Amino acid sequence: MQPQPAAQPPQGQQQLDPNSPAGMAQQARRLMGQGKFDEALELTHKAMQADPKSFDAHLATGMILDLQGKYEEARKHIQAAMNVADEKQKPGAQRSMAVSYFFERNAKGAEDAERPLIETYLAKKDFASAADVSNELARLLLESGDYSGATKYYQMGYDASTKAELKPEDHALWEWRWHNAQARIAARKGNKAEAQKHVEAAKVAFDNSKNAEQAPYWPYLTGYVAFYGGDYNTGVTELLKGNQRDPFVLALLAQAYEKTGKNAEAMELYKKILTINSHNPTGAYARPLAQKKVGSGT
Repeated sequence: MQPQPAAQPPQGQQQLDPNSPAGMAQQARRLMGQGKFDEALELTHKAMQADPKSFDAHLATGMILDLQGKYEEARKHIQAAMNVADEKQKPGAQRSMAVSYFFERNAKGAEDAERPLIETYLAKKDFASAADVSNELARLLLESGDYSGATKYYQMGYDASTKAELKPEDHALWEWRWHNAQARIAARKGNKAEAQKHVEAAKVAFDNSKNAEQAPYWPYLTGYVAFYGGDYNTGVTELLKGNQRDPFVLALLAQAYEKTGKNAEAMELYKKILTINSHNPTGAYARPLAQKKVGSGT
């Protein structure tokens, strides 16, 4: 629902000197995106040998290790990146740390990583950024089973958005996100009527936002609510309309397939998830589940 830290340098990003620590880290993140973890780590280790305090090298190393399931070691490097980060770099590292904790569904760790960033944005009256990160943290908490924490930070994000200087359609976008969040929380709590009420309110806000980029999130919402409401067939139907490159959607769809006895289809999706090497909330949700399922063969 909001921008996430990228798994690799965005297309069109300036190519750095490949022999510099930052350039080697840039290459390593591209290799990470291709699933070439060992090659990527060789480059980041070389970069750290050249500059033991390289922010880029430590952060890239942490991301790669997370994808390998080496979470504790990963966080040591992300923390090292935070320790040397400048003001511009630190927010990205803090968000990466929260994602690292989310791989293990560690709600407290994720909150400890991102709460200070939210507080900093609020103190600066950067309400748009505060809303963005609050929503991100709320999602991490929701999918870690902390429903009260999720409610708290979704509310914080929505409140911050009302203070931001936004166009009317952008305020409608935040209204859509707010009802979307409440629908998902209600669904997780087993309150079908409450969930449906917010789905309907979300549709009104979605239409008012006139934001075509949010269209893939509509079947994500309806599929999510159907799945957690126990209507697995509808969950499958809706989730198939969603973004089939989103690891979270694929993981939810795979679980819905399992609930309907389509284990072969589920396994194909779990295998597909493991080809998407993203260090962001959707990847952190889906990858550990897929690794467990593919590893066990069930």
